[in-house]
Amino acid sequence: MKQRLIFALLMGIITTCIISFTLISINVGFTEKFLQTWLKSWLIAYLVVIPAILFIAPRVQAFVNKHFTDN
Repeated sequence: MKQRLIFALLMGIITTCIISFTLISINVGFTEKFLQTWLKSWLIAYLVVIPAILFIAPRVQAFVNKHFTDN
């Protein structure tokens, strides 16, 4: 369980940083509001994605294991 939590926290940081940076840079551009907007968006995304990784990912993994393994 500890490894799953650490994985979720790290994966959440990486994915939300990439996605929020990309979308904010496209929609707002690199203005004086960029950093503040990006950090706010990143925090919201991070708070949403951690439960998703912890609760949805195991179900997706089970589905993939059941339907797409060669055994």
